[in-house]
Amino acid sequence: MEIVKDVQEQSATNLKPPVRATYDPAKRYKWSQETTFNFTGGEFGVILNAVRQILSTREAQTILLAERASSLIEQALAQAVEAGEAVEDPQK
Repeated sequence: MEIVKDVQEQSATNLKPPVRATYDPAKRYKWSQETTFNFTGGEFGVILNAVRQILSTREAQTILLAERASSLIEQALAQAVEAGEAVEDPQK
């Protein structure tokens, strides 16, 4: 019994606090869909205004329009495939 007691006492004294991860902006990170990020009102305002500024540019509007056009083309092609009017190209 004393051998077990000695082992328990040693393991209790060898416990170290867990090492906290350190953020490195050069690395990529992942998180779950349930992870919550909190912003102050000021931080939220900076992010919102930055996104609005970017989306108001002519280049962004062109890209958004191209994405919308691409979506319409994909929908039309999907309908044609389902109707049997378009078939898979065996060459590709």
